[in-house]
Amino acid sequence: METASYHKSPVQIESEADIILAAQKDLIHFELLYNAYFERIFRFIYQRLQSKTEAADLCSQVFMKAMLNIKKYKTKGIPFSAWLIRIAINEMNNAFSKQTKDRTIQIESIQIESLIQESGIEGEDDKKALLTKALTQLADDDLLIIELRFFENNSFKEIADILNITENNAKVKTYRILDKIKQMIVKHS
Repeated sequence: METASYHKSPVQIESEADIILAAQKDLIHFELLYNAYFERIFRFIYQRLQSKTEAADLCSQVFMKAMLNIKKYKTKGIPFSAWLIRIAINEMNNAFSKQTKDRTIQIESIQIESLIQESGIEGEDDKKALLTKALTQLADDDLLIIELRFFENNSFKEIADILNITENNAKVKTYRILDKIKQMIVKHS
């Protein structure tokens, strides 16, 4: 059974909480959070848009919203990045709903191998093509969970914090989506 884990240690999360508290008192300290997370949030958005200009615009909106709402943020022992990613997801959803943009999925071979291994799909080349096709047919919410787990390498705990669900729910949803993908592939094999 996987333990609740983050990409940050409890000491790092505690240190980050001190920075958040300082930023809540004086926005000059928000710059530390911005510098710490800009690249990660930009990459998260860019991987889904394929336009550096649009990704930069959305990223600036994410940080503007975070800065404007920092006083409302409550530190709960989770990384600040979970809140930023949640804001980024909302901003991307707004952008997708306002415009007829196609969502992009960037997949590297190692990510496909991880997904194939976890889902129990045979790793033949034709299965990889079918897997890629199946991913494009997933609902946006399902695809987001797969992206967070396999392409962003987030733990179930991190996914739960980002999506504001329980860790168990994140696991159940992930494995249901993997089953759905496997059924799509078997159907088209």
